[in-house]
Amino acid sequence: MTETPGTTEKKSPWREIVEPFVNLVRAPMALWAANLSYCLEGLAYFGTLALLAIYYNDFLGFDDHAADWMVGVLTGGITLGMLFLGSIPDRWGVRRALVAAMAFVLAGRALLAAGPTFLPWFGGATSPLFLVSLAGILCVVVGWGMYQPAIFSAVKHFTNEKTAAMGFAMLYAVNNLGGFLPGLLSPRVRAATNAFFEAHAPTAGPGPRGEIHYGILGVYWVYVALTVVGLLVVAFLLNRRAVERARRILAGEAAAGAPPAAEGTGRPRRTLGEYLRQHPLRDGKFTFFVFVLIPVQTLFAHNWLTLPQYVDRCFGQGVRDNMEFFVNFSPLLIFVLTPLVAAFTTKVPVYRMMMLGTLVMAAPAFLLSLGTNVYLLVAYIVIMSVGEAMWSPRFLQFITQIAPAGRTGEYVGVGQFPWFLTKILTSLYAGFFLTRFVPIDGLRHPQTMWLVYGGIAMITPVALFLARRRVSSKLEEKG
Repeated sequence: MTETPGTTEKKSPWREIVEPFVNLVRAPMALWAANLSYCLEGLAYFGTLALLAIYYNDFLGFDDHAADWMVGVLTGGITLGMLFLGSIPDRWGVRRALVAAMAFVLAGRALLAAGPTFLPWFGGATSPLFLVSLAGILCVVVGWGMYQPAIFSAVKHFTNEKTAAMGFAMLYAVNNLGGFLPGLLSPRVRAATNAFFEAHAPTAGPGPRGEIHYGILGVYWVYVALTVVGLLVVAFLLNRRAVERARRILAGEAAAGAPPAAEGTGRPRRTLGEYLRQHPLRDGKFTFFVFVLIPVQTLFAHNWLTLPQYVDRCFGQGVRDNMEFFVNFSPLLIFVLTPLVAAFTTKVPVYRMMMLGTLVMAAPAFLLSLGTNVYLLVAYIVIMSVGEAMWSPRFLQFITQIAPAGRTGEYVGVGQFPWFLTKILTSLYAGFFLTRFVPIDGLRHPQTMWLVYGGIAMITPVALFLARRRVSSKLEEKG
């Protein structure tokens, strides 16, 4: 941005930090409605995910391998769904796509909660309960396949040059806050539900693990109720009037009757040939950018594929008893750090933040290769979270900036496809490394494991640095 001679005003460092927060507070109500919706969805989604494997253990009698596979159907299916459904917000408009997405998600969560409530338990993959649960998962996959591209598109539509970086930072932060809240809510709901059934249905009997498992149903029904609240937020707070007001505020226009900016482009359907010719992956720079992030994203997947077992098997009783705290501490840090990092770095170019952020996120994995103690573990979690707060929100901003007009949702959906590959690829080798270096019984060498994982993650910042001259110019052309 160039400045007119004679009008240059040097801002104080304090004002540089505070101004992004002030601009965000003044942002349209539609942006805040999108953030509230994403926070509620983060709570319900991550809360459901945390109990899903146990759900299949307890209610269908699945072993750990089969139960984890069903978790993979949900997580991988959502990311794959975004690849095919990401263009829907571009055609339908953000508000309509969000309402439809939330309706699918509500139906899916209701099926997951209602199945064990009304159908006989166990029976495996041939039982009616399994078919109902699978239908529920597929509904959530379809819903989230539309929801996440739509919510990212909403932030692009409801922010301007001054508020874009902070807008995406806040969206990322509130979703992580939602991911942290189940740790506070879920245990209390489970305990209360189990106590109720122990008092009123003592002959119901224990599950296969010797525990009363009605508590999961109580939690899942709470998430159904929260999904209803989220649907109402989208339907009433993110209404047409709010969208139109946001368009006028950001565009500085007072003209009435113009269609809201976030209500779709009216772009006609494309033929298969046109779709393939215009596909985002035909853009070599864009393709490189999104796929080069896979190595550093493996550290995300290790949060649930490796870190729980590592903490449980390699630390003393005090740390092991609080394993969930260490495993789930990062989302709380992200909620606090993301807007602060965005305020300090709002004027730093996106590509530079991607290089620095991925470097900061990858490097602390080498701390765990130095030894096994709680101080190194905490340092790893904190520093990795700082790196994540630096680059992940700016990645979302990059995708929406580089997308051609009217194709934001499509680009967001394709931009999430490497995350699907990351989940699959990491799951293929994480178990082998645990068995080899952190077995349940026998000698353990976790330092070697983390040395390898650090080396894998470092591929991303090194590749971004080497390609900086060619790839970063793409953002400058579109920005």
